[in-house]
Amino acid sequence: MQARRASRELALILFSQLDKNLEKYKDDDFTQIVLKSVRTLISNSYDEVSMSVSELNNIKNQIIEFENNHEDNLSRPIDCENIPVKIPLTSDLEGKIDTLLSAAEKTLSALDVAELCTLASKDDVRDYIMEICFKYQKNKQEIDKMISDFAFGWDIERLFKIDKDILRIAITELAYIKDTPHKVVIDEALELAKKYSTDDSPSFINGILARVVEKYV
Repeated sequence: MQARRASRELALILFSQLDKNLEKYKDDDFTQIVLKSVRTLISNSYDEVSMSVSELNNIKNQIIEFENNHEDNLSRPIDCENIPVKIPLTSDLEGKIDTLLSAAEKTLSALDVAELCTLASKDDVRDYIMEICFKYQKNKQEIDKMISDFAFGWDIERLFKIDKDILRIAITELAYIKDTPHKVVIDEALELAKKYSTDDSPSFINGILARVVEKYV
């Protein structure tokens, strides 16, 4: 994961915890919210992996029990080891496979969180998060007006907060930081939308950012 990508994702997590009175926040406030967010990510990730391990152990125990109670093994002498038996492919086993897949996804997600949290401690990542926050804080009215102007038929107050925050971060970069190619900023905004928002969000966000680039950048 690149430093800038980590900065954007952490900034999004930070934005999700800010209230409307953005002017009251200082440098230390932003830093503390980032640290708190990282701790929350680590805790949630640990809980999910622990749950996955527990689910996998349950499946293993069920398989062992099935093998022990299979007629081929019940008929064997007590001091003999079990022989492998066929496990019927049923909807129940299908559900267990789904559990395995879910556990693998949670583990991969935990690795992603671990990398994100490691990057959060780097100065260049923290500095870019702060730059996004302060640039947005300074230009909030103009940025929200851009969103409102291009969100045709939508009241900005009724948009999903996660979508608004993704747009705010991307527009801040496009219009007020301007040191990253437009395509990179937009592509990574869409990736955040795919990861954190609804199926319709990427196309909605892409349309607004394209209009912002065309008119303001």
